[in-house]
Amino acid sequence: MSERRADLKQQLLTQALKRGRPRAAEPTASDGGSLPGGPARRQPVPERFTRFDAHPGYQQIEMMREGARRLGLTDPFFKVHEGNAGATSVIDGREYLNFASYNYLGFSGDPRVNRAAWDAVERYGTSVSASRVVSGERPIHGELEQAIADAYQVEDAVAFVSGHATNVSTLGYLMGPKDLVLHDEYIHNSSLVGAQLSGARRISFAHNDAGALEALLARHRGQFERVLIVIEGLYSMDGDVPDLPRFIDIKQRHQAWLMVDEAHSFGVLGEHGLGLREHFDVPAGDVDIWMGTMSKAMAGCGGYIAGSRPMVETLRYLAPGFLYSVGLPAQVAAPSLKALELMREEPERVHRLHAVSRYFLEQARGMGLDTGHSIGAAVVPVIVGSSPLAAGLCHALFKRGINVQPILHPAVPEKSARLRFFLSCEHTHEQIDQTLEALAEELSLNRP
Repeated sequence: MSERRADLKQQLLTQALKRGRPRAAEPTASDGGSLPGGPARRQPVPERFTRFDAHPGYQQIEMMREGARRLGLTDPFFKVHEGNAGATSVIDGREYLNFASYNYLGFSGDPRVNRAAWDAVERYGTSVSASRVVSGERPIHGELEQAIADAYQVEDAVAFVSGHATNVSTLGYLMGPKDLVLHDEYIHNSSLVGAQLSGARRISFAHNDAGALEALLARHRGQFERVLIVIEGLYSMDGDVPDLPRFIDIKQRHQAWLMVDEAHSFGVLGEHGLGLREHFDVPAGDVDIWMGTMSKAMAGCGGYIAGSRPMVETLRYLAPGFLYSVGLPAQVAAPSLKALELMREEPERVHRLHAVSRYFLEQARGMGLDTGHSIGAAVVPVIVGSSPLAAGLCHALFKRGINVQPILHPAVPEKSARLRFFLSCEHTHEQIDQTLEALAEELSLNRP
């Protein structure tokens, strides 16, 4: 049996490596080939196509910067944090109340988590120096993946070096031109890029609207081979959650796969932080693909896919973002493994996060602030309805020692421009009171 398994692995590896080899380019007029009628006359290329400062993307950045300068605002992005970023952070030598980091359970900076990273570096070095399928595999990779699978109560899991690449590579490989991807309109960019890469048809449905999804399936399911539904466990722009049991029922009746992106929900939702399935008390196996990131509650970096062994094995041997990428460094895997252990041992961290998040939500709503559809779990937006106002409030609060990021058009519709608050279990009621009082004062001064 072991010999047959080894043979199968070798066959899969050989096929995967063949797929990765580039084909020889066809000869063209520019590289010595010939085209009917002789060489074409070269036309002059407009200068704007040869300069990066004329690229539309850079032009957009410059336009935004000029707008900020005219309003007397500083750039709210790429602030340099000089140490660990938790409930507080030091920026330019000053300590700020910090609502712009994903350190939900306070594990980033925890001495025990730091120690795990240090020990991993001591044992394995700073890089595994190869893709895992070649020679980059280390014991800690299997330990982390087993711990993730155990947390989800599924057969297997695989860890990628990047959360964004996890979605890109998973959707890009599993789906194809004869397939359909249906996704929430607020789904993360990584899932959109993965769907585009796959060549599958892609259709969005209204945010959290299970009825709209069902109508699309009734209309289109019979036209495609595989159909994948992609939703998130906790939407990071709005802090709301999907009705998971309803989505499971729909996917089962229409013979589709369901993928849940738990980047922000694992470690946050549920009594023990086990995510959306614990929040709704549904069996993990009712969801086909669980995705998550290790850069938030798990205090590391990278992403993972968890589910059935055949699905995970397919990705482990054939998904380009795993197969052709260097393996996760040991000192990045170790903190997440330790965080999973501490989550089990210290459930009070999740309880504190829930309590402080609810307090923020209740106090904000009590002051008449628009918090949208947030359920009060780690992510609470305050919608102000104008990009200039959101940017101005960010600037004013920063001057008062409060770091919170604005979300501006076109990331959200102009009328939905907002400040987005990320809560940590280490935030206190006093810090929240101070922040909301300052926000209310600045709103009264800055509203047109």
